Amino acid sequence: MNFCRRRFNLYLLALVFCLAASGCVSSMFHHKKKEPVGILRVHMESESSAAGTTKTVQVLRAQPVEVNISVDPVLTEADVIAARLFDAPGGFAIQVNFEETAGWRLEQYTAINPGKHLVIYGHWGEKPEDGRWLAAPLVIRRISNCKLVFTPDATHEEAETLVKGLNAAAKKNADVKSKD
Repeated sequence: MNFCRRRFNLYLLALVFCLAASGCVSSMFHHKKKEPVGILRVHMESESSAAGTTKTVQVLRAQPVEVNISVDPVLTEADVIAARLFDAPGGFAIQVNFEETAGWRLEQYTAINPGKHLVIYGHWGEKPEDGRWLAAPLVIRRISNCKLVFTPDATHEEAETLVKGLNAAAKKNADVKSKD
């Protein structure tokens, strides 16, 4: 009886060792590639209030401008279906395409608030310093085509990383919606 127990323990030990070794080897060869990070928050300029529904942020690094914004974003990266970086006169710009319901929200907010700013926050990396307030385009007319175009206060590499992250988030959101 003692002999069987030892044999069983040896087999169990060998099995545990094999599983641990195969797990270590497979993790060595199957490193999951980190997906780029892309966070986007679009806020509407708002009158300051004491209720805590607004806050003041600084936009632009070279000549900072303070803008009061609504704490709750109008649009986020969850609403994005695609983003692209393109050359524009004097530099480059980012175009963000939103899904239909988010486009309706964008249209409503821009129709109601002409003369105010959309304040855009972007985050594109793992570190806190990889994010900042990127732009504050003035609302001249309602935006009814589900597209927001802005010139970011960022380097080309930062903007490229943000766009890649937004597209990865859009793909992930589309995959989740298609499973539902």
